Amino acid sequence: MAAFARIRLVMLSGVACTVLAGCGADDIASPGTGGNVIINPTPTPTPTPTPTPTPTPPSVTPAGGCPTIGATTQLLDDGTISGPTGEYRVCVLPKNIDRSTTLPKIAGLLYQLPGRVDVGCDGGFSAPGAGGFVTSTASCAGRTLTADTNVTLTIEPGVILYGNTGVSWLAVNRGNKLISNGTATSPIIFTSRDNVVGINTDNSQGQWGGVVMMGRGIVTDCDTGSTANKSATGTNTCERKTEGSADPALFGGNDNGYNGGSVTYTQIRYSGYVLGADKELQALTAEGMGTGTTFDYVQSHNSSDDGAEFFGGAVNFKHYIATGADDDSLDIDTGLQGQFQFVLLLQRPGSGDALMEVDSNGFEDNLPRHKTTIANFTAVQGSVSSNNESNDQASILVRGNSDLSLLNGVFATPNNECIRLNGSGATPATLKARAVVMSCNAAKYIGTGAYTAAQVASIFATGTNGNNDAFTSTLTGLFINGAGENGVTPFDSTTAPGSSFFTKTAWIGAVQNSSDTWYKGWTCDSSIANFGSGSACTSLPTT
Repeated sequence: MAAFARIRLVMLSGVACTVLAGCGADDIASPGTGGNVIINPTPTPTPTPTPTPTPTPPSVTPAGGCPTIGATTQLLDDGTISGPTGEYRVCVLPKNIDRSTTLPKIAGLLYQLPGRVDVGCDGGFSAPGAGGFVTSTASCAGRTLTADTNVTLTIEPGVILYGNTGVSWLAVNRGNKLISNGTATSPIIFTSRDNVVGINTDNSQGQWGGVVMMGRGIVTDCDTGSTANKSATGTNTCERKTEGSADPALFGGNDNGYNGGSVTYTQIRYSGYVLGADKELQALTAEGMGTGTTFDYVQSHNSSDDGAEFFGGAVNFKHYIATGADDDSLDIDTGLQGQFQFVLLLQRPGSGDALMEVDSNGFEDNLPRHKTTIANFTAVQGSVSSNNESNDQASILVRGNSDLSLLNGVFATPNNECIRLNGSGATPATLKARAVVMSCNAAKYIGTGAYTAAQVASIFATGTNGNNDAFTSTLTGLFINGAGENGVTPFDSTTAPGSSFFTKTAWIGAVQNSSDTWYKGWTCDSSIANFGSGSACTSLPTT
């Protein structure tokens, strides 16, 4: 055994020598080492450790339970729901909120709309009586009352509500109020289930109904009642039904000072589900609202119908933003007496119809005539490079029984006609423009009905009243005035009809410059528009 071991050792040594001899010096060590093999090299200094990454904030954890609210039927604890931002307690709203109720902001808690949720019950066209409570939890549809229920739903800043199904929507009935007042740093958010679980993209839309507020303002285009003697107080009996509603959800009356509550610093995302044939809700539907109702700082995002639609009544609205509406960004009709200021209308590239649709089409001779003034607006179609004309054929359509005034405005739609006027009825729709600049395609105008394109051009009257239909947009960040916009002399909106509502500005458009950030903080960001708020529309805030 010893002899075999010695023989093996000799043989291995010989093999090793043969291998080394066949390699050569340059194959043993790198050139320049002189062939020396360093067995124990001096260690290099230990690298300085990089800073420890800041840990990702912990995900949302679910609240312990659902709060007690004022309604007879309490919130249903439906367990939890998870998404990219964490896990939330789900508290389901009752079908009818029959007492004045506050929804508190509680960390890790979401409020769910399981379907149609009614706020109070409708006491009728004029709602006589002092009011009372309805204790049934059934829908208000078809219920006959002799008085309003006088229910107010109050939502605290930072609360998030979501529609659980496509047909989920909030119905604030006549004689009742919605108080949805967020803050600049803690907005209220209405959204969809898909948004909660994190599967939405910048093109998602139409995932739930929306917010509908019904009031007793004067409306035309009746479903029931008469428009006769509309201008005579107390003789109007005109009522309409909410578009697409399977059950009655009526609005209309004689009170253009109607108070339906207050909606401020509020986002409404991914709305517009189809409720009936060719009938869709939008983010915000205001029906027969009056000047007693407050609208300020509201964002509509990716509605599959209009960004917001206003049916009749009288509305005062400042700081309205529509991003990504798939139909009209602002739709106003049926006799609205409206005042809007500081308006941003921003469509998705290749999606959407008109930026504004203004009409009482088919009811041209009904009173009161639709009369609206829109001041300090910036309206952009897509990334400025797209043409989103669809059925309305132009960036703004004015038709039917409508009188519209545009003040201090910017249209940036270079691949589309800018204005279409459709004249019909004994007194066709009218348009007045003051300090309005437009970037349009070569056609610029469309005239239908009683109007020709040449007549529409004459009505806009470029070169007079500060108007310019050959303007070259210098907007930055999509919607912020550049040198060109700020070189236009503004019109004094405080001299316009309804002047007490308007704020006099030294600029046209919705956003004067980079220091003018009224849109920041309470909005959500997307590829459509980055407001610098730091909160993506496809996600939920975690605070």
